[in-house]
Amino acid sequence: MPSQRIKRVNELLRREIAAYLYRLINEGGFDMSAVTITHVVTAPNLRHARVFVSIREHEFERHDMIDTIQSHRLAMQKHINQTLHLKYTPHLEFELDESIEQGDRVLNLISELEEQYGTTTDEPTDPESDTDETGPSSPTSH
Repeated sequence: MPSQRIKRVNELLRREIAAYLYRLINEGGFDMSAVTITHVVTAPNLRHARVFVSIREHEFERHDMIDTIQSHRLAMQKHINQTLHLKYTPHLEFELDESIEQGDRVLNLISELEEQYGTTTDEPTDPESDTDETGPSSPTSH
């Protein structure tokens, strides 16, 4: 389990990379609005950091987009070195994070199942539905 210090460093790196990435990449045809830095995992010695990137839509362009982001790695590391006060500037490695898309697929499947089979959670429950005209139902003993 990461220490509180590493958790703070991970969040600090995530915010700084996300903010700077939008200023750094200004290439035509690159849709920065589809890019989200989901989380960062930094090694305990602060020498390496895996940066997880989610890219919405662009199913066939994702790996090219990750390569473009990875090509700006050195500029990003230089920016981190200049703006953050860390013992070491971590070597950044950008990886595609597909967890958001997987979650969307699961939610879509659940919605489809609810539409197909109906849902019981939206129906109002009647607390008196267990009773008949004679009163509350009770188990009978034989």
